[in-house]
Parts: sequence; structure tokens; C-alpha cells
Amino acid sequence: MGLLDALLGGPKALPVHVDDGNFDDEVLRSDLPVMLDVWGPDCAPCRQMEPVVMRIAGRYQGRVKVAELNAAAAPRTVRRLGVRGTPTLVFYRNRAEIGRVVGYRGEGFLDELFRAELLGGAAERPARG
Repeated sequence: MGLLDALLGGPKALPVHVDDGNFDDEVLRSDLPVMLDVWGPDCAPCRQMEPVVMRIAGRYQGRVKVAELNAAAAPRTVRRLGVRGTPTLVFYRNRAEIGRVVGYRGEGFLDELFRAELLGGAAERPARG
């Protein structure tokens, strides 16, 4: 990781875009564990989560699929998932939902959750600085 990446919080990657048409393929049929970020266009905490989600996507690239779903553009999937507020992070492993959190969550919380739940505690700690 370069100095600029370190100063900006690490490498970033774009999450996979998910909608009503590709949810099953991208999330339920994924061979990797998945973190699905359900967000809304007028949601201030969702905007706060965006750089966190991008850093998490960069940090765990190849080990966890990070996906995002615009709640306003995917009403069938939002209903199907029972999402009532944004941001909602839904976690999947072995093609099944294993948990969810509602509201803003920081990187430290997500790193611990990834290691403990999505990666089974066996993953190495992410590189820092």
C-alpha cells in the first residue's frame, strides 16, 4: 500500500452493483461470502458509509464480495429482504443470510465482523499503513 493509500485509509474498490434482476446471481449464488450494503439516495448515514464500504471492498477483495443495492431502484429485492431502513448491511456466507446491521458502522466494527463471521476467524488481519 502506498503512502497516499495509507493517508486516505487504504485501497478502495467499487462494490458490485446489485438490483432486482441480478440479486440471486451476485449474492445468493456467490462462492465468496457477501456483504450487501442496502442504501438510499436521500440517506445521510448512507453517504457516510460509502467510503467505508469502498475501503472494505478494497481490503477484502478476492476474499469477500462487497455489493451495493440502491433501495429506491430495487423495491422487489428490498421487500424480499425485509429491509425497513437504510443503511442496512446484510451478510451472507454459503449462500445464506448470517446476519445484518442497520445504521452507520465504522471500519473497525466491520473488520472484526468480517474476521469473526464472514471469514470464520481464520483470516489474517488486514494490512495497515
